[in-house]
Amino acid sequence: MNNIQFWVWLIIIVVTLIARARKKRPPVEKGTSAMPSGEMEQSPKPMSFEELLREIQASKAPASKGGSAKTVDVLDYDDDIPEEAKGLERTEYRYPQPQQTSDIYEKAKQEAFFRPSLEETLKLEDTVVRFGQFKGYQHEQRRSLATDLAEEIRNPAGFRKAFIMSEILNRRF
Repeated sequence: MNNIQFWVWLIIIVVTLIARARKKRPPVEKGTSAMPSGEMEQSPKPMSFEELLREIQASKAPASKGGSAKTVDVLDYDDDIPEEAKGLERTEYRYPQPQQTSDIYEKAKQEAFFRPSLEETLKLEDTVVRFGQFKGYQHEQRRSLATDLAEEIRNPAGFRKAFIMSEILNRRF
């Protein structure tokens, strides 16, 4: 079945390629070239954007009273462009002199002695003390299995239980 489909598709592709090749080339007669005489001449140069714009503006402009000749005022927008836009970056920086910088530092150091410290501003009356506030966030410590087994083995009754359990779990037969 696949073999038949392959040959059918191959025939369709070959027929399509032959049909396209015949459409591209018109029949060549003796003594004439393959291209028609109209195509032998060079095609006109494509119009630039400015020429198309002038043509559109001319078609929109009202006809003058004197006749069919139309005069169109063409605006050249390129003339109004400024030289270059100014950058947004600030370039005129004023850096302080080293002496001025050290003066500012010394002044801040002197003023620090007159400001109250954190210990001086802290009042015990302002502190809120609530005991047990964070109890809900504490984790309960669970006893591990090893701890439970160690306690069972320490007393004699637990040791007997452990021995019996080991005999049950370790079957010989």
